[in-house]
Amino acid sequence: MMTENVFQKDVDESGVLSPITELKGIGEKTAVPFAKVGIHTIADLLEYYPRAYETYEEPVVTCAALEDGQKCAVLGTVASVSGIRRFRHYQIFSAQICVGDGSVQAVWFNMPYLRKHFLKGGQFIFRGVVTARKGQYRMQQPEHFAPEAYEKLLHVMQPRYALTAGLSANAVTKAVRQVLDTSQVQLPEYLPEDLLEEYGLMDEWEAVRQVHFPTNEAVMRRARDRIVFDEFLQFILGIRRLRERQEQLCSGMHMIEVSETARLIEALPYRLTAAQTRVWREIVEDMCGDGVMNRLIQGDVGSGKTILAVLALVMACCNGYQGALMAPTEVLAKQHFQSICALLEKHHIPLRVVLLTGSMTAKEKRLAYAEIESGEVQVIVGTHALIQEKVVYQRLGLVVTDEQHRFGVRQRETFAEKGLHPHVLVMSATPIPRTLAIIVYGDLDISVLDEMPSGRLPIKNCVVDESWRPNAHRFIERETAAGHQVYIICPMVEENDELELENVLDYTEKLKRALPGHEIASLHGRMKPKEKNEIMERFAEGQIEILVSTTVVEVGINVPNATVMMVENAERFGLAQLHQLRGRVGRGEAQSYCIFMSGSKSEETKKRLEVLNKSNDGFFIAGEDLRLRGPGDLFGVRQSGVLAFRMADIFQDAKVLAQAAEAADRILAEDPELWLPEHEGLRRRMEHYIHRGGESLSL
Repeated sequence: MMTENVFQKDVDESGVLSPITELKGIGEKTAVPFAKVGIHTIADLLEYYPRAYETYEEPVVTCAALEDGQKCAVLGTVASVSGIRRFRHYQIFSAQICVGDGSVQAVWFNMPYLRKHFLKGGQFIFRGVVTARKGQYRMQQPEHFAPEAYEKLLHVMQPRYALTAGLSANAVTKAVRQVLDTSQVQLPEYLPEDLLEEYGLMDEWEAVRQVHFPTNEAVMRRARDRIVFDEFLQFILGIRRLRERQEQLCSGMHMIEVSETARLIEALPYRLTAAQTRVWREIVEDMCGDGVMNRLIQGDVGSGKTILAVLALVMACCNGYQGALMAPTEVLAKQHFQSICALLEKHHIPLRVVLLTGSMTAKEKRLAYAEIESGEVQVIVGTHALIQEKVVYQRLGLVVTDEQHRFGVRQRETFAEKGLHPHVLVMSATPIPRTLAIIVYGDLDISVLDEMPSGRLPIKNCVVDESWRPNAHRFIERETAAGHQVYIICPMVEENDELELENVLDYTEKLKRALPGHEIASLHGRMKPKEKNEIMERFAEGQIEILVSTTVVEVGINVPNATVMMVENAERFGLAQLHQLRGRVGRGEAQSYCIFMSGSKSEETKKRLEVLNKSNDGFFIAGEDLRLRGPGDLFGVRQSGVLAFRMADIFQDAKVLAQAAEAADRILAEDPELWLPEHEGLRRRMEHYIHRGGESLSL
């Protein structure tokens, strides 16, 4: 049995981190698939929120009520069952179901044990997605229920969790129910009463219960708002306190403007835009001041962030300090390394540059460590390897991070601690409306590059439905024949019985059959880092013509030769994320194209995607994304890469984000150290939050 009082009054006591093996029915072996999805403790389990809900509707009793492409339940009688046949690696059987005066064919793949369950004349309720072709109705892999069992599910919101091999929906549901139904398990409320009343917040423990097993949709929305509020509040309080500490720091560095940066600007084959010039002056003022720079440069792909980062690195190094640039992937780190080396050499700036990544040999790393510690190299470019304990900097004066939200606040602090409070410059192409950016990047001063260099060809966009796919493939063939490369993005890694979405593995195989003779490869987050790097490097070098991928290519690769970005099931992504994906093309001199393929016929979806058709301006798109989102957008369309909250989404939950920011400001104004009695629970929760790495967790 589970130990008593899993959630003690002090949430950071050992109870909250009790392993899930203390739950009945979960041993060392059954805990393995839970660990695959990040569930190690009771807190992890309760924070493993449903990704969606299903409400079981009244079954239809006539085929006339069936709609192509819609998920529904039918009450039917088994008329016949086929034998099991083999096709490739599938075992297939089907059953003919009488529904009123018509029939539906139900088909199952690799589930031969079900066949003996369906006896002729047996009555069942079958539930799945219906396809209609020439008056014939079909369901693939439908769920099946005895009518009395289905009756108990009617109109009840059933949670749907993200699963992995060996982890069933039933296993997660049973485990969560066990925790919630244990009388000793209670999570004490940590927010002051006046705060709960002012924002109409549900009690935390009730919110956790209702978000897993909602009474109805209205209650679930209130529960979700409470959990989202908690995630935002803890994050914002952490950010505000970090900002206060930063503002009290003195850099201890004395920098002046150097002639090398002016010479580099003058020698560039293009003129800096007015926006670049403005932001460069802000950087210079920060670096020459007494305080520590913590500045974010926000700008679309191609707006000229990288040259500003290089100028800042040159200024720091020519003042006698070291500068480091950290990229989110090895491929991008190598590309930054090569371009910086070429630029410095071309303009005769005598600074040495070294590359440091995880895949380097032990000997290569030892040599890099020695050169960094001795000060022989001034510019250090790399990945997470730059913040390992073995890396000792001589005089680290500037840290530049590319797409820093991939690293997190804690890691950025760790990096900064390697120097005498070095200046920090962050680059991000993720478009966030300024009102939200001020909150989520509350520890940073924000500079916006809102002007694109002249001469860049705008990307041509189109939003189409799935019937256009053959045309898209012909267009892709023309582009590859011209020597260009193509990205194709799918929302899933592999097939999922519950979701009719394109997946990387099957799509790659289909494309190889549709476009023989082309070099096609797949890329996804489940690959080992070495394998991912190898694929990205081959694509960057032009060895792969078409890359079928999940959103792992959203940042971290620069391929000027890629001219086509096609996104399957575009309706599943947020507009800002689609714009970020679009930024992978349009980096070279050739005309580039983006094809957004939608599997939804909804007018609302068409209206949302049309924003991308009309504009290539990331900040306009982010603002429209914010404006168009409504209360119905609970799941499915999320942003990724901005901040990895468990449930919250800064676009979808912008209103709650503003409330949490307001509450955080008021709390800190009244009680900066959270020592008042009414804030004791909040202080303990924040200590626990920081102890767990400052991630956006609420438990």
